[in-house]
Amino acid sequence: VLGFGAGCLLLAADEPKQKVQVTKTERMDFPSGGTLRLTKSTGVLTVEAWDRPDVEITTIKSSDNVRVSAERHGDELVVTTDAPRHRRFSPFDPEYRIKAPRTARLIAKHGVGDVNIDGILGDIQVTLLKGEIMLHLPEEGRYDITARSHVGNVNSDFPGPEKRRWWLLGHQSASENSQAAHKLNLRVGFGDIVILKTRVPAPPGPPAPAPKEAGL
Repeated sequence: VLGFGAGCLLLAADEPKQKVQVTKTERMDFPSGGTLRLTKSTGVLTVEAWDRPDVEITTIKSSDNVRVSAERHGDELVVTTDAPRHRRFSPFDPEYRIKAPRTARLIAKHGVGDVNIDGILGDIQVTLLKGEIMLHLPEEGRYDITARSHVGNVNSDFPGPEKRRWWLLGHQSASENSQAAHKLNLRVGFGDIVILKTRVPAPPGPPAPAPKEAGL
């Protein structure tokens, strides 16, 4: 019995401790046509467009050593992550879920993790150390795109000349359009870049008139 009890204690000691996640949501005023800037972020970053003029920032983290703050500087809303140096290379902690106006400009300097952007119409500049950048953009939009992966692939629904490094590790794609309303500058060290068109169905037309009955 003593041996069995000691074995159970050892098994319990070997089990990983469950992380306690802390979720925080805040809303902040955002200047019209302003810039959302993220510095030193890491983990999973999702920026989604919505039809409100303000910004909603939700952070999910499992460590008190990671602090995320947001401050207004002129026409910029700056979201800064302060973490111990070794935590900046943890791939999935923390997680950011941000909702911003569609016309916002976005600048993100991200460490390790994934960056997902959906429906933002302003200029976008993302630098990622390791992970994947994925964009969903309206198909009718006109974009001046420069996307480069040093070790990985670039896949885009928007046509443009492609260039692959001679040692077959890096990939670059450009869809240069000087008349484009929006500029995209995407860089990743190790990982892929995916740019997809969001196909919005056309609104339904007016209902057809009901057929008239005979004799009327």
